[in-house]
Amino acid sequence: MTYLVTGGAGFIGSTLVDALLRRGERVVCLDNFTSYYTPARKRRNIAWAAAQPGYTLAEADLRDAEALEDVFATHRPSRVVHLAAMPGPRPSIADPALYEAVNVGGSVRMLDLARRYEVESFVLASTSSVYGKAERLPFEEVDRTDRPLSPYAATKKAAEVLAYTFHSLYGMPVNVVRFFTVYGPRGRPDMTPYLFVDKMVRGEPFVLFNGGVELFRDYTYVDDIVAGVMAAVDRPLGYEIFNLGNAQPVEMRHFVGLLEQITGRAATIESRPLPATEPPITFASTEKAQRLLGFAPTTSVEAGLARFWEWYQAEVLPA
Repeated sequence: MTYLVTGGAGFIGSTLVDALLRRGERVVCLDNFTSYYTPARKRRNIAWAAAQPGYTLAEADLRDAEALEDVFATHRPSRVVHLAAMPGPRPSIADPALYEAVNVGGSVRMLDLARRYEVESFVLASTSSVYGKAERLPFEEVDRTDRPLSPYAATKKAAEVLAYTFHSLYGMPVNVVRFFTVYGPRGRPDMTPYLFVDKMVRGEPFVLFNGGVELFRDYTYVDDIVAGVMAAVDRPLGYEIFNLGNAQPVEMRHFVGLLEQITGRAATIESRPLPATEPPITFASTEKAQRLLGFAPTTSVEAGLARFWEWYQAEVLPA
């Protein structure tokens, strides 16, 4: 059986690819090595996978229909995990057309190819950002998601809706997984743990909205997320949406305190008001994922941040 993982050289994607290879699967990694952050870091992410016999790298852009067609025609994947996307609520404000072209147009191409090549299981990565300023806690999959706070969130919601259309028209099995604040080794430089630790190591200040007070994020360790994605791709259920989160929101001021303890470095905080793109809290209800996927996160934020710091020291500080 062949798995196609888009965005397979990125943070979550490369971790998923490694896990599938260790399980003995054949994996095609599709990535365009965008300059959103240094492509060299992505190359390091896939160094182990590239040496494995079941691994194939396909360099292609989601906007290139001909290249994507060639990947499907050549490798005939049985299962697809579509992770590739332009990330981040705040960056999306500067170039919403790019986010639409990649996150919506690219997803349509992937869905249509999966239909035509009769893929037996399709997982679409989405985000907790689709909930916006949710009216109740914790966030449940049935909650309202039609008031996104950023172009990024809007494009991810659009992809979810299009995935349902493909399921409705063609019976395509699609599981949508909404990620809640993923962190861990290989994390992107623009993501909070990396950004904060980098500033702390350099002795530089960083922005913390509201000073981190009454601002909560449901931090979820990458290995727990990958376990949920693997369960989702292995269990085609028609069309379902699942929250993948730790279900234990952490106040951001406490989060910074943990980083200070783990790294032994002091944080210099610049407090600014919370921007319109950011909700005050993310908090996943994972009951559905537990019931249908057996999803059960096991990594505390303390343990996860310690592992991230070990990776950072080994992979980032030497540079």
